[in-house]
Amino acid sequence: MDLEKSPAERPAVPAEGCLTVAIRLPVRIVVLVLVVPVRMLWDALVVGGRFLRDTVLRPVGRVLQWVAWAVFVWPWVTLWRYAVVPVGKALAWLGYVSLVVPAVWIYETVLTPVGHAIAWVARGVGAGFAWVLRGLGAGFAWVLRGIGAVLAWVYARVLTPVGRAVAWLLRGLGIGFGAVALGVYRVVAWLVRHLIVVPALWLYEWILAPVGRAIAWAARGLGWLVRMIFTGIGAALHWTLRVLLVLPALALWRWMLVPVGRVLAVVAREVGDALGHAWRVAGHLSLAVGRFLGRLFRWIFVEPVRWVYRSVLTPVGHLVRDTVLRPAAEAARGVGRVTRQALAAARESARQTRADIRRMLFGTPREPERVPLAKDRREPGAAGTRTLGSSTTALTKD
Repeated sequence: MDLEKSPAERPAVPAEGCLTVAIRLPVRIVVLVLVVPVRMLWDALVVGGRFLRDTVLRPVGRVLQWVAWAVFVWPWVTLWRYAVVPVGKALAWLGYVSLVVPAVWIYETVLTPVGHAIAWVARGVGAGFAWVLRGLGAGFAWVLRGIGAVLAWVYARVLTPVGRAVAWLLRGLGIGFGAVALGVYRVVAWLVRHLIVVPALWLYEWILAPVGRAIAWAARGLGWLVRMIFTGIGAALHWTLRVLLVLPALALWRWMLVPVGRVLAVVAREVGDALGHAWRVAGHLSLAVGRFLGRLFRWIFVEPVRWVYRSVLTPVGHLVRDTVLRPAAEAARGVGRVTRQALAAARESARQTRADIRRMLFGTPREPERVPLAKDRREPGAAGTRTLGSSTTALTKD
């Protein structure tokens, strides 16, 4: 199995010029010397910040959070829970008892009967007004029918003949005026055609049209001349500006700015690569130094403290726990048990006292009546059972 790639499969690596190779090594050396102290200082600040955050800022923040809760939140919660809410419930109950219940009683006992009475009176008054209005409407209808009959007779016997006569007269006048107007229109049309339209058409065809064509031809020639003049001036200005400005600027860009820019781009790229490389190398160095310092701190401080904790403090803590804390906890649990039993006995005594007081004031509550079961209703008692030796049936009765 061939582990190396063939020349056709290898990625094409861009060729680097001698300028890049000559700039790379000095730039990387200088950047490494400058970046290593900065990276080590940065890593030291990061480690110090994390240690400060974990050991100082976070506990202080938790303490401040607890203090803020105890100072600002807990009093308001307690006030709301044990003062505002009970007072609000009491005020709501008082408002219900003093406002809602009387208002409902007044509505059901007073306002509803009064409203029913007012509605009954209003219905009676409305029925009376309706009867009066119905009578007035019938009288007005009879009067209007009489007036309508009179107006119909006047229209049929007087207005219709007069209107027909006026219409016949106006029709005759319209026919006469139409004939006069048609004659006048034809005369005026003939005069306008021969006095205005025909001379104007002749003037347009033989005078105005040739003069307009001549003016248009002259304007086109003048426009061509002006266009040619401006074209020449533009070409002269174009070549003048090209020779004096464009070609020198193009030469400056092509032969000076582009090479300088390429050199600066190579330098900037190499500086950026050198910064990245130096930052990574400084990170490895800083990590090695940090591990060495951490191991040294562990050997000097952590291991002795761990040994003291495991070899001295742990046995002493176990001894204190077994000889002091556990007996104290057992005693505290016994005291708590006795206290709970005493409180339970006191609550039971208080309950019995309340029951006795309630019995003295209101008497003994009535026992509920026992409902007979289904089998008790079906089966008779011992005295009423049926036997063969008794005369409880029709066949054995004497």
